[in-house]
Amino acid sequence: MPDSEETGRQPSPAHEAITIDGVAMVRLLGPQDRLLTTLEREYPDVRLHVRGNEITLDGDPSQVAGARRLVSELVRLVQEGVDLDPSDVASSARVLNRGEGSPADLFGQAIITTRGRSIRPKTLGQKAYVDAIDLNTIVFGIGPAGTGKTYLAMAKAVQALQRKEVDRIILTRPAVEAGERLGFLPGTLTDKIDPYLRPLYDALNEMMDPELVPKLLATGTVEVAPLAYMRGRTLNDSFVVLDEAQNTTPEQMKMFLTRLGFGSRMVVTGDITQVDLPTGASGLQLVTKILGDIDDIHFARLTSDDVVRHTLVGRIVDAYTKYDAGQQAQRFEREQGMREPQHPGRQPRDRQQRGGQQRDRQYNRDDSRGGHR
Repeated sequence: MPDSEETGRQPSPAHEAITIDGVAMVRLLGPQDRLLTTLEREYPDVRLHVRGNEITLDGDPSQVAGARRLVSELVRLVQEGVDLDPSDVASSARVLNRGEGSPADLFGQAIITTRGRSIRPKTLGQKAYVDAIDLNTIVFGIGPAGTGKTYLAMAKAVQALQRKEVDRIILTRPAVEAGERLGFLPGTLTDKIDPYLRPLYDALNEMMDPELVPKLLATGTVEVAPLAYMRGRTLNDSFVVLDEAQNTTPEQMKMFLTRLGFGSRMVVTGDITQVDLPTGASGLQLVTKILGDIDDIHFARLTSDDVVRHTLVGRIVDAYTKYDAGQQAQRFEREQGMREPQHPGRQPRDRQQRGGQQRDRQYNRDDSRGGHR
């Protein structure tokens, strides 16, 4: 019997009814049904209706099948204690549509759980990044804003400390400012530097008991310091995180990496598209070319697909990436035009014009003196 494509007819709409047991519907659908709205956005040709604990799906057969798989995976995630948000729905749909496995298997395992909230990877890129931290001594997490580079690295550091795999956590950043100058800021040196380290303190307070953090800082179990304070040290039995590494110079990057001691792990995070260095090359850009082939060093590259902030952030990242690519193409074309070989015995047109202008000025000077020589 000929199929619908051969006859030119649309496939008959499909109908599925899913009964949800053992899960509170508000956890599955989200406040104000935000998760349901995200699911509808992922499968626009499916009409979803919720009545009690039953979800019905009507529409295009292939999309209804995809939506059913997605709902089943979301139910599994909720049963495993995951508090879903819209990014979880979008990431799970992307994994299913690409045939890359089960979202519940990929994202269900939490790194740490604090105050009833679990911290875990939410995209395939983040999962690969977290797995690389487990398997390598030094990992570079490179990607745009909002991809969880620093947050996940700090979660792994706290996990390693809780498991007694390391004796201390060291968090560091280069004190490079975007437009300001440290010398003009009020207060002591500590007052000037603290604002640059504040994001690290904030993340610590989210991942650990806020009452415990000051004690760990006082005993040196957790240290938050500018990158300059790392010079001359050997860091043994430590989990070391270097944040904002795109603002290191090549010399600073070499200095930091050579602090590695026995029993330690390092994670270096940064966004090579947001370099605030006034002059010179970024140490993060250079290190990808120098250390790319060394075993036990891994470069994890995150993209706009891994952004877990507001959905607009991913679009902003893509727009800037597209703009930067266009600018690079224009620069390349200009450089190629400047390098084009000239006809033998013929000067470039701009050089001919400059020569003619110089001769005109010489004739004008001679005329003002009463004639040519």
